[in-house]
Amino acid sequence: MQFRNGIFIITEEDHCPLYNVREELEVNEGILTLPVSKPTCLTLAKDLVEIASAESSFERYSKGATEKVKFECGGCTGLIRFEYKKDKGFATLQMKLLVATEKREKLRGINRFAGLLRSIKTFSSLADDDLLDLASLLDLIDYPWQFPITQKGDPGDRLFILLSGRAEVLDDQGIILAEMEKGEVFGEMSLLSGERVTMTIMAASPCQVAVMNQKDFRFILNRFPSLQVFFYKLLVGRIAKINEQRAEELSSGMVGQLNDIAAVELCQMVNSNQKTGRLHMEVGDKRGNILFNEGEIVHAEFGGVSGRDGFYEILTLDNGRFKFTQGLTPEEKQLDVIGGFMGMVMEGMKRLDDKRR
Repeated sequence: MQFRNGIFIITEEDHCPLYNVREELEVNEGILTLPVSKPTCLTLAKDLVEIASAESSFERYSKGATEKVKFECGGCTGLIRFEYKKDKGFATLQMKLLVATEKREKLRGINRFAGLLRSIKTFSSLADDDLLDLASLLDLIDYPWQFPITQKGDPGDRLFILLSGRAEVLDDQGIILAEMEKGEVFGEMSLLSGERVTMTIMAASPCQVAVMNQKDFRFILNRFPSLQVFFYKLLVGRIAKINEQRAEELSSGMVGQLNDIAAVELCQMVNSNQKTGRLHMEVGDKRGNILFNEGEIVHAEFGGVSGRDGFYEILTLDNGRFKFTQGLTPEEKQLDVIGGFMGMVMEGMKRLDDKRR
């Protein structure tokens, strides 16, 4: 079978589990290359094979002007549209050398980026190939002095890694709450909880920041277990600090509304403080409980659903009342842990994200 060479660029994306807008798909000498570090979607590969082997042109002409033909892949839960970018069958040696030079420059950029990440302790344990894959998923953005990197109320859909410079965390009145230096990571709380950004972070000096979108963040969590542990520890540490007063209130019991504090933050607060007790939820005529033994979940139920599924149901709640009371019965203390807390939170956030879609 004869395949034509071509590069295709993704122009639209709707809940595709793997690929993003602006990523490229390449067919060259019968070899299909998909975005770096991403797994291969067989549905997309099949579509590209059919496109590259068809006799019809990648482009069509209308009134002397070239129009780009859009192609579509929608064989799973999501959808992407992509279009032909340019022909790879260059006629001159000069063009071939130019393209090769562009590729080398792009690889040098990724290598430099990986070198910056290597200097940060969080990523120092990754193998060289894994670090290059991670670098290919990040965008490098320069922020000038006093430019907001994030603003309170922004969608919580990006992860930030401060590669150089200093940044400041500000409250609503512009008062500095904390300072950030090279190697600091932020944005992960909103990514995992699905909530909007809760703090404004301003560049206190010219900053170089690596930025990752939500889809790629979930991808690296699944691929690199060491990073999953790091982000989990970072998350619970920050929640424990931000909610220090609430954590103290757990000793005598705490009551509140779920629209004031997300269910996932409540659970993380109990877990990080290794509390033993009962977190009771009421939403309309539905009731539920999560039992914690030294911070680990030994039972969960809500609306007739129990176990892990009951826990996932509770994480989706965004209104209603909650109450935490200390202590379990001797029988409840003998219950087995229903699953690793970190893993269940990650799975619960994934399900919540799918539900919002």
